[in-house]
Amino acid sequence: MPYSHHSHSGQFCKHATGTLEEVVQEAIHQGFEVYGLTEHVPRYRREDLYPEEFDAFVAEARRVQAAYTSQIQLLVGLETDLITERDLVGLSDILERHGDGIDYLVGSVHHVHGIPIDFDRETFQRCLASIPNSADMSDEDRTGVFLEMYFDAQYEVMQRFKPEIVGHIDLCRLYTPTLDLRAYAAAWSKLTRNVELPRHTARCSK
Repeated sequence: MPYSHHSHSGQFCKHATGTLEEVVQEAIHQGFEVYGLTEHVPRYRREDLYPEEFDAFVAEARRVQAAYTSQIQLLVGLETDLITERDLVGLSDILERHGDGIDYLVGSVHHVHGIPIDFDRETFQRCLASIPNSADMSDEDRTGVFLEMYFDAQYEVMQRFKPEIVGHIDLCRLYTPTLDLRAYAAAWSKLTRNVELPRHTARCSK
């Protein structure tokens, strides 16, 4: 049974294409039986904000869900991020405001030390250079600290919100795809901790 629980539309996300309804139509065309509609939660600093309105996404997702209910099972979710503590407070507010409007969460992290790690290679390198005392570190030590920071942020999101889906758990390797995480003992231990966490926690049903 084809299914997906992580998607974006150009209507509500600037790195995607197509309207939300067009995305659903394509999912039906490709034979998906279950498809999750997930957009990024709003960000709460002026320099980080997406131009999309999350409330409008939820309303449109529910409209499309009702319109295509006989053809496909659509779930309405959101994808998290963690830049500062304010993002977590904002996410709590969204979940409280929308209540049953959110079927599930995709727990993702796209920033380390406040800098995007998936935008482009130059920005990724800027993130590495921003790590405290990085100028005095070897490349290997700097990478190790970066990985630990990424997995700690991921753990905070998982522990606090207990998402049903963990999004791109190793996004930290996007620009270093051959990186062997097992070579970094502390980071590997944190990744293992994160993978095992869902066995012990579950988000409360709404």
